[in-house]
Amino acid sequence: MELVSPNFSDIMEANIEIKKFPDGDSYVLIPEISKLQGEEVSLFHRLYPAQDTEIFAAILLLDTLKRVGARTTLVSPYLPYSRQDKTFKEGEALSAQILCSLLANAGAQKLVTIDCHFLKKEGEFEYSGLKIKNISANKLLVEHARKKLGEELEVISPDQGANYLVEGFGGKSMKKERGEYKEGAEAYRAVEKVEMEFDVKGKNILIIDDMISTGGTMVRAVENVKKGGAKKVLCAATHGFFLKDSLEKLQKITDGVFTTNSIPNPVAEVDIMPLFKAVIREKP
Repeated sequence: MELVSPNFSDIMEANIEIKKFPDGDSYVLIPEISKLQGEEVSLFHRLYPAQDTEIFAAILLLDTLKRVGARTTLVSPYLPYSRQDKTFKEGEALSAQILCSLLANAGAQKLVTIDCHFLKKEGEFEYSGLKIKNISANKLLVEHARKKLGEELEVISPDQGANYLVEGFGGKSMKKERGEYKEGAEAYRAVEKVEMEFDVKGKNILIIDDMISTGGTMVRAVENVKKGGAKKVLCAATHGFFLKDSLEKLQKITDGVFTTNSIPNPVAEVDIMPLFKAVIREKP
């Protein structure tokens, strides 16, 4: 059985309700839930944007299904808090572990997600008590770039953490260094350096990453390949946040920017559903 959240309705037809009480508390309703007793259920629910609200809605849905004995696979294209699987300062929270533990305890038998930031490769994992199937959008992104450009291209990543996205295409990775957290209300470590140690002169380049957030890494990477004499430059990511004015910046300095529709955005050109079709009916 497939249950679809309203925040997935741009891709599939929603069949559960999520609303707000007047005071802002979340309300969820799974119609005819008695029919799901003891069943295998795939729950399609985005955990971003509005991650804190959507995570709690997921917990309510999972627990409600657990109470009738349903065995639920949570299908969420992007896993929030995935950048915080390790600490940089004493006293920081291990948010990735906390979230995965919450989802498992609420009733998720498995999480199916795309290009989870801390896993760095495809496959089956167990993390903080949660079974995770991590699938990658890299092949879809590269295929889309080739159709878009209509010419041969070389695939690279803007840092070594995203190397798994490009290594299957003979791609190379740049090296990135971040600074310390900046002062102020926003937790942000600025990109201080992105270095390239290979030749791109006269080549068409696709720069691919798992996410584009504020765009600092991708902008530096594009500047590098253009300085190196690249012919044309496209940039792509699985998850497109495009915070602040990052999309406009990238569109001005590249020949094209695109992502999957894991997070709805103006350049979400690649559909994620082909990635899920092969796995949504797997047993946890």
